[in-house]
Amino acid sequence: MEIRVLGGLAVRLEGQRLQLGTPKQRLVLAMLALRAGRLVTMDELVDELWPEEPPRSAVPNVRTYAANLRRALGSAPGGHATVVREQGGYRLRTDERRVDLIRLSAQWLHAREVADAGDLVSAAALLSAVLEAWQGPLFAGLPLGPSLLGAREVVERERQSAVELLADLHLRTGRADLAVLLLRSHTSQQPVREPAQALLMRALIQTDDLSGALSVYQATRDALAEQLGVRPGAELEQLRRQVVDTRRTVHKAGWFPGSEAAGRSDDQGRHTNWLPRVVPDFIGRTQIVERMLAEIAAEDEAAPVIRLVDGMAGCGKTTLAVHLAARLADRYPDGQLFIDLRGHSAGASVQPAAALVVLLRQLGVPAGRIPGELSDRTEMWRRELALRRVVVILDNAADSAQVEALLPTSGGCAVFVTSRRRLLALTARPPVSLPVLAEPEALSLLRALVGEHRVRADVEGAMDLVRICGRLPLAIRLAGTRLAHRPAWSMSDMVRRLVGKPAFLPQLQAEDRTVVEAFAESYEPLSDPAKRVFRSFGLAAGSHLDIAMIGALTDVPLDEAAELVDELVDRHLMEEIADGRYRLHDLMRQYAFELSLQADPETTRRTAMESLLDHLVHSVVKVSAPIDEQRLVSQHLRLTSPLRPDLLSIRLPGDLEWLEEQRLNLGALVRQAGQEGHDGLAWRLARAAWRFFYTRGYYDDITATHREGLVAARRSGDRHAVALMHNYLASACVRTGAYQEALAHLNEAVSIRAELGDIEGTNRARVNLGVVHWLTGRLQESLEITRSTLRAGVLDSLPVLPNLGLTLRFLGRYEESMALNRLHLYLAGTQRDYFHVANALGHLGGVRYRLGESAQAERLLRASLALRDRKGNGFGRAEVLSDLAGTYRQLGRYDEAMRGHQAAIESAANSGERHVQAEARNELAMTLRAMGRLEESATMYREALGIATRIAHPYEQGRALNGLAEHLVTVDPAEARRFWRRALAIFERMGVPERHEIRRRLAEGAS
Repeated sequence: MEIRVLGGLAVRLEGQRLQLGTPKQRLVLAMLALRAGRLVTMDELVDELWPEEPPRSAVPNVRTYAANLRRALGSAPGGHATVVREQGGYRLRTDERRVDLIRLSAQWLHAREVADAGDLVSAAALLSAVLEAWQGPLFAGLPLGPSLLGAREVVERERQSAVELLADLHLRTGRADLAVLLLRSHTSQQPVREPAQALLMRALIQTDDLSGALSVYQATRDALAEQLGVRPGAELEQLRRQVVDTRRTVHKAGWFPGSEAAGRSDDQGRHTNWLPRVVPDFIGRTQIVERMLAEIAAEDEAAPVIRLVDGMAGCGKTTLAVHLAARLADRYPDGQLFIDLRGHSAGASVQPAAALVVLLRQLGVPAGRIPGELSDRTEMWRRELALRRVVVILDNAADSAQVEALLPTSGGCAVFVTSRRRLLALTARPPVSLPVLAEPEALSLLRALVGEHRVRADVEGAMDLVRICGRLPLAIRLAGTRLAHRPAWSMSDMVRRLVGKPAFLPQLQAEDRTVVEAFAESYEPLSDPAKRVFRSFGLAAGSHLDIAMIGALTDVPLDEAAELVDELVDRHLMEEIADGRYRLHDLMRQYAFELSLQADPETTRRTAMESLLDHLVHSVVKVSAPIDEQRLVSQHLRLTSPLRPDLLSIRLPGDLEWLEEQRLNLGALVRQAGQEGHDGLAWRLARAAWRFFYTRGYYDDITATHREGLVAARRSGDRHAVALMHNYLASACVRTGAYQEALAHLNEAVSIRAELGDIEGTNRARVNLGVVHWLTGRLQESLEITRSTLRAGVLDSLPVLPNLGLTLRFLGRYEESMALNRLHLYLAGTQRDYFHVANALGHLGGVRYRLGESAQAERLLRASLALRDRKGNGFGRAEVLSDLAGTYRQLGRYDEAMRGHQAAIESAANSGERHVQAEARNELAMTLRAMGRLEESATMYREALGIATRIAHPYEQGRALNGLAEHLVTVDPAEARRFWRRALAIFERMGVPERHEIRRRLAEGAS
């Protein structure tokens, strides 16, 4: 017998297909087959078959479908598969290898292991057989619910990975023609999947089809721009350069990350100025400036003002926007905000969600309050803007889609959006398109830079110079700065030096060639050490570098690095965006990178990046020391001595604002490390930054960096690192409600640690697995895992005790939970670990609240919040707020309770903790019911039920069902009993004390 789930659901026995019945009956078998040998609960089946609103007959219907399937499978001779009913659900009892997906997944895993072992030919043969047997999408033709739809996506990603690995194996074994055949169909279905397109380009290059490779690049570039609003990443750009170099053309293409401006804000986010320094010699644009100021003055002060400024790179869009913002400071007194969206830097454009974090932080919003979801961040941003009169500059936007979520919908603020593209979809008012300067304006700018007397002494030469510069402000400033440092040169001297110089940069959109020549003239007079610093700066991804990072990148001492950077800043080749932090304009960065490719050997470039990454890893470890467990960090990272210990002297333990400043850099540099083969440094940098990301609630950063780290760890063959990345990826999944993904990561971590004989690591991962078990309702399993690790005595008990205490609290064993939480508090206090002290106080308060000891609960919970606020620890804050609000309800202080509930809901949304979002709504519903606001209470219970159902959090599902039953008991007793039965099924399975009360209510109703 074979059970096929790929390409449609079918059961075959000796060439015959069994009849599987109606679509919903087939869905039941689909769920069972996908998890062959494991229990599928009734709740999971009901939720899959009726995702929106299950009918009253849902459970009987599922039982009928299961019975029919049992008969159908039982009619087949041999008894190869049968549906077994067990407490709480059903299980398909069969040999897992009879399910085609499970069998093929095992074969695909084996093929990957063979490839890792170096037998590429055998691995390719195994993979070819797997893909040949892969019939199509998972459960094609069935009306899938949420669980199976998610599984289909996971399976499709697995198939894509198999195709791409096979293509890579063909390339590595000299069979590029087979790779081309394999990838043609695959890439046509995945136009924006860059790894696949890169493989196809490599295959075409190996078969000497250079035109075809360029066509693939162009099609991918167009698809990325149209669908995602981004440019191709570094690998595609590198392949393109390889092609064009081979064809001996004069064009070289490549985009590298730009930079982001930042600034400093006061604590309240009021009267804050995050603008780059205003250009003191702002020249020209008089009519544009006065017209825009007049238009803004005529606008309704209570409504937002949005203005778009577009034009070619270097024409002064940002300068104009900053000048206007400075002029408008009196009209918008609450501050000036600025962010470089890097929309024209391939692979580095700032996504709306990340941009909102930067802007909200500029407003003074604490990191712990910023939500995880884009929609929630947008709502908070617009709510904050409605309360302020600020001017915002959204610089270097890629397209309208990147900006839409950042625009206000109410309130009296002004927004300037700059872009190299015309953004016509954002506002009815047409953009202000900046031309190059008029010749008189260009000459005025040159006079301001070099002095009136020098221009008057050689007017013809000055006119020639501004024409060669294309009257582009950026080019004129570069040339003028060079002249200002050479008082003996005339205008004509400068012209002669510019004419005929070779171009170092590719032609970028509408850029004039003279911009490149101006860059070259600014670079050539530098001292050799300054040239090397400039070239090296172009190697690193990220928004900026500080002096120590530049020292690491260039292998010079701090003092010398500071002097060389000052030389570059003085010549306007580099910009100081804040005290001690520097950036290059995106074109200048590209110029520096191209120079490095020409002047520096590959080994030099690789050594420079290795030194920078090593410095960052050690810096993050040192700065994070007060908030992370150093013994564990040392054990995990296995660091050797830093390559540049002298540079670490400027890093201060606990300087979390430095980490905040480096946040975008960390993500970009982890990605670059992986792309350039610094695999050990990629996963180490991700792990080093984990605790900061975790305490600040930056779960999307954990996911992004640790996924890159996981790829790097796998590529390096370091099983310890692979387990580490799985473990910490799970932490982000747990906090955001992705429990099944968390389970998968943790099971991998446990398996690898056990394989390595790492007892402590295995137990640590198992403790984390216990957390997921209690979140998903398997309390006894959680209890057993946590107790067994404590008994083993190989782990520090500090992180284990709260997990055990929470599990006991859920089980209603309050005295035991209290004792463990007291021990947790004592140990945390003796170790001066305030993170755990705050958590222990919160957990103790939570137990007191559930015991009805309201006065003690209030003291403990308020103490926990105060300590969290003092230490900047946002972890678990929403849960404490929710318990405190419930405590106020017990005390009859309903106004305080309502404020507390709203704060808990907002905090949970800000941190992305979806299980707490459900819990906080259930608690609010209880307060509303106590206040007699019954309909509002029922609405809140329904919201809680929806959230808990989506993330499969059974406890809060059960609480919401119970609350709805209490609401319905007087108006629809039958419906109330149905809700109670569903709640009872959940609570019985979990073994929590709430089941006793529901049994009593059902018994009373039956009698």
